[in-house]
Amino acid sequence: QVQLVESGGGLVQPGGSLRLSCAASGIIFSIYYMGWYRQAPGKQRELVATITSSGDTNYADSVKGRFTISRDNYKNTVYLQMNNLEPGDTAVYYCNGGPENPLLYAAGGDYWGQGTQVTVSS
Repeated sequence: QVQLVESGGGLVQPGGSLRLSCAASGIIFSIYYMGWYRQAPGKQRELVATITSSGDTNYADSVKGRFTISRDNYKNTVYLQMNNLEPGDTAVYYCNGGPENPLLYAAGGDYWGQGTQVTVSS
């Protein structure tokens, strides 16, 4: 059974930092791309950052220079370090992952975690 379990969310003041973690089980983590998405109230879910199995990263323009995605293939965990947080970063953050091989992806699709709330407020 595949599970992606996020942790690390919470309430932080503007300018503060948080580190989100997503622990994966039931998958061959090292061959998966991983990513973080977020959804604010009344808005669509949007991409925050992704990381390939080889460590290449991609970020939404709104978080470039403030957020860093990383992964530890030994711990089957992906992280999102969030610095200089702004009220506009308030959202539920979701972990996402899927196999990079297109045949494996077509066979099984991708997976989502249950989400963790991040609130940036003074």
